[in-house]
Amino acid sequence: MQPKNFNYETPADIKKDIDLFGIDLKVSENIDVLRNTVDVHGFKLSNSLAVHPMEGCDGNLDGSPGELVIRRYKRFAAGGAGLLWFEAVAVVPEGKANPRQLSISEDNVDSFKEIFDIMMEEAKKANGNDHTPLVIMQLTHSGRFSVPTKEHEPVIAYHNPYLNQKFNIDESHPVITDSELEALEDKYVAAARLAKQAGFHGVDIKGCHRYLVSELLSAYNREGKYGGSFENRTRFMLNIIDKIKAEFGEDFIVATRLNMYDGIPYPYGWGVDKEDFTKYDMQEPLKLVDLLYDRGVRLINVTMGTPYYNPHVNRPYDKGGYTPEENQLEGVARLINGAGEVQKRHPDMVVVGTGYSWLRHLAPNVAAGAIEDGKAKIIGFGRAAFAYPDFANDIIQTGEMDKRKCCITCSKCTELMRAKSFSGCVIRDAKVYGPYYKKDCMK
Repeated sequence: MQPKNFNYETPADIKKDIDLFGIDLKVSENIDVLRNTVDVHGFKLSNSLAVHPMEGCDGNLDGSPGELVIRRYKRFAAGGAGLLWFEAVAVVPEGKANPRQLSISEDNVDSFKEIFDIMMEEAKKANGNDHTPLVIMQLTHSGRFSVPTKEHEPVIAYHNPYLNQKFNIDESHPVITDSELEALEDKYVAAARLAKQAGFHGVDIKGCHRYLVSELLSAYNREGKYGGSFENRTRFMLNIIDKIKAEFGEDFIVATRLNMYDGIPYPYGWGVDKEDFTKYDMQEPLKLVDLLYDRGVRLINVTMGTPYYNPHVNRPYDKGGYTPEENQLEGVARLINGAGEVQKRHPDMVVVGTGYSWLRHLAPNVAAGAIEDGKAKIIGFGRAAFAYPDFANDIIQTGEMDKRKCCITCSKCTELMRAKSFSGCVIRDAKVYGPYYKKDCMK
């Protein structure tokens, strides 16, 4: 199946291709399932829709939310989604993916409290007092993708020839030590403490897209207590979760956005088939999910790939830096069915599904099919939320998405980020982000 630009008008159109090519996706007309309430650790979401964490580059240099960040979350909060998964916040300044990424500290925690309060106010003002979104802060260290100042300052868990070559990392570059990782565990706990102080309902220990936690999961060739065996490779993530749980118990949600598959050849990829890296092998990722479940983690946001190496895997697109060898529907199915593996293994866990933006106005039909098939309990939107922050209200109130508002997966938001500009939707939010695109991407 070759890639194609999106050209479907009706649910029947997309179902025709799904049936023709034997793709494991269900299309449903029962949009009511997206209106389902969902219980997360006793917190009742008013619907089954979420805004995904989208790594930003428009904070202030001290790590606090800037004006565009505040504007974005006012729009998300008013948009009606039951779950707002707040974007990546670095636990230490040197772990930022760009100089304007958010980073929480004792000095700026009040600014995070302010943006949390704004979200709560906007949500109630737009949707009534019965609507209180669950807000999870994503905690991250960008690892080999760290750019805390103007220069790339990679912090690598081990030498990966595929990523080293792509990002010009020399074999002599130092690897983060066990003692540095051990100290960093406590930085995550400190950041979680600040997130709770700011009012957030919980934190996500970001384990995806080949940032530091994610990279350690594939550290087969690393020596020491954080590499080699499955127990060692998962130690960093599980230690952080154990420490946060020990401090806060059940009063604070601990979640994760977790890669189930990296799409990088073994032994440098996580969740990959050892013989064919284009296929996933869920044995180890599901084993980790079991350990998370045993620790009381009941909220997992499932994703795959890395936007720095194989972006078509985690966000199928019409236009990007290269043309993938697969049809976008195959990529959508991989994401949805990967989440389904987790949901079916632990039916009482709340799995947030990924991979719906490419489907545009037909996303609600495929999302409803996924929920009906038990492949997720919540459906998340990332790029689509940039373009269409009120998507949830439209789905809940009208049963559909307006095609004139939908993300067209043109990758211009990514172009802005790679150009070290301010990232947002150039097409649907052109008044704000069009000038940045012209200045920084059309030189």
